[in-house]
Amino acid sequence: MAVELKDLTKVEDNYSKWYNELVVKAGLAENSAVRGCMVIKPYGYAIWEKMQRVLDDMFKATGHENAYFPLFIPKSFFSREANHVEGFAKECAVVTHYRLMNDPEGKGIVVDPEARLEEELIVRPTSETIIWNTYKNWITSYRDLPILCNQWANVVRWEMRTRLFLRTAEFLWQEGHTAHATREEAIAETHKMVHVYEKFAQEYMGVPVVVGHKSPNERFAGAEDTLTIEALMQDGKALQSGTSHFLGQNFAKAFDVTYTTKEGKQEYVWATSWGVSTRLMGALIMAHSDNNGLVLPPKLAPIQVAMVPIYKGDEQLKEMTEKLESIAAELRAKGISVKVDARDNVRSGFKFAEYELKGVPVRLALGPRDLQNGTIEVARRDTLSKEVVSQEGIADYIAQLLDQIQENIYKKALDYRNSMITEVNTWEEFIDVLENKGGFISAHWDGTPETEVAIKEATKATIRCIPLDAKQEEGKCIFTGKPSKCRVLFARSY
Repeated sequence: MAVELKDLTKVEDNYSKWYNELVVKAGLAENSAVRGCMVIKPYGYAIWEKMQRVLDDMFKATGHENAYFPLFIPKSFFSREANHVEGFAKECAVVTHYRLMNDPEGKGIVVDPEARLEEELIVRPTSETIIWNTYKNWITSYRDLPILCNQWANVVRWEMRTRLFLRTAEFLWQEGHTAHATREEAIAETHKMVHVYEKFAQEYMGVPVVVGHKSPNERFAGAEDTLTIEALMQDGKALQSGTSHFLGQNFAKAFDVTYTTKEGKQEYVWATSWGVSTRLMGALIMAHSDNNGLVLPPKLAPIQVAMVPIYKGDEQLKEMTEKLESIAAELRAKGISVKVDARDNVRSGFKFAEYELKGVPVRLALGPRDLQNGTIEVARRDTLSKEVVSQEGIADYIAQLLDQIQENIYKKALDYRNSMITEVNTWEEFIDVLENKGGFISAHWDGTPETEVAIKEATKATIRCIPLDAKQEEGKCIFTGKPSKCRVLFARSY
């Protein structure tokens, strides 16, 4: 990989450009030949795989099983749930034909007009409809419930404005879809899964999040309630990082999914769905990284420790590499991922810059003097600090250091997030904070969709969530002056 750190735009100069350049220069992803779609490169995919592995274990620990459902959904399915189709109609890619042919006029390959599908197919933007059509065949009795399914898949939403990881026409995600006998069970599931996301974001990604309800305007299409985790990026904008939806009986009624109760009555099933996507990669990058490149939390870093020999000549290279390999074996025995970089065609300074750009949490450097003294240089990516330590007990030292780095990354993000939550009580204060500070704005809202829309149109700020822990307090809506019983969080967002 060619390191082009000197050409990386600075965060403070142009945050958006910095982000786009960093994704490409750090080897995470790049734009593809298909408009709005991306290629996730091996290093970026390695981070996604670690996310996937952790989340998958968390889902299975809560009783969920993986399944897979079709990429294509009959168009008629979407018309059964009115709010759902309205919410996704503008983003749907539609398959109309199933065959190509040589143009009789010699103009290349064209769609065969005789090969039109009897029913057009939607390329999956989300799977509620196809899954609930399937669940109809799986559920007859209370004994069949609950169904706790998750799938790892790709989805297509034909976005007009795209940005790598944050918003692409095709992206990777997981979507859980569960079926329950009672309203209470489904609501409990909705809350359980949003807290799984909260735990993952904070303990693994090192990203503090606010958990809350989406306002009616911002709910998932077809949901009775949407819970969300909202993160704050370093430019003061919010990023919706995961959602969990209580779907009520809407999809069960749309697809006639009923079950026989213990008392022999027929009841509609209660539903949830929940998901996170490769948008989490964008959150990871924007929450922690700096002008030197990525800053990755150790728990999700593909390489936790990079080891660089400092040498002159082949003999010294061999000596340093052998010692580093023996230290690497100790680290690997503790479950730490290590790379010993013995390349002889690039300088050590190049390697240092490369691992800094890629956000590797710890870098070890070993030269002849270290070998003689029984020491080794340790560099931390999060603080950019260096120290020389003894090789004795190095594996335990590094294991503890990785834990410290994980904690420090989270604390830094948490301190920033907390400093960027501002209470306001008037429209003038709201505008001032929005334009000059950003972040989350805690303010009273009268609870009406009309006011929410008016604020969005006037400022481009939306209600990110109504926090679960929002305290009840009497107040006046910042926009209309009407009574309000609690504060909500506003922000501009991605």
